[in-house]
Amino acid sequence: MRPCLSVANAALLTALAAMVAACQTPAPIGPNRAALPTMERVALGANACWFKSGDPAFAAYKLAPELNSFSGRPRILLVHKGSPESRPLLVVQAEGSPSRLQAFGPMMQEPVAGRITADVNRWSGGNKACS
Repeated sequence: MRPCLSVANAALLTALAAMVAACQTPAPIGPNRAALPTMERVALGANACWFKSGDPAFAAYKLAPELNSFSGRPRILLVHKGSPESRPLLVVQAEGSPSRLQAFGPMMQEPVAGRITADVNRWSGGNKACS
């Protein structure tokens, strides 16, 4: 003999299932968009794709990450390889959550600016590919 579910029991089970489902938090979609994790992704991408790869467009420069920022704006700097104390030629920084990215400096007036923008946007979104 099979037990019968009454209409009231079925409604109660449906309501209980809906309550349990409402308590579940959805899995995050995509990477963390806060400033620090975004700039960590950008720094890793720049290091791998611009410097460790031996890319000639960046051979004269050195990466100077400044991710532990008390201003809430983690950033990376590109400086001349021979004089790291000189003014940065490129600053890429993020602020807020979701982060707002900025890239500025003399390199953003050069032909490589479009590539810098594309690379930074790709890496900030979680894609690790080089251009």
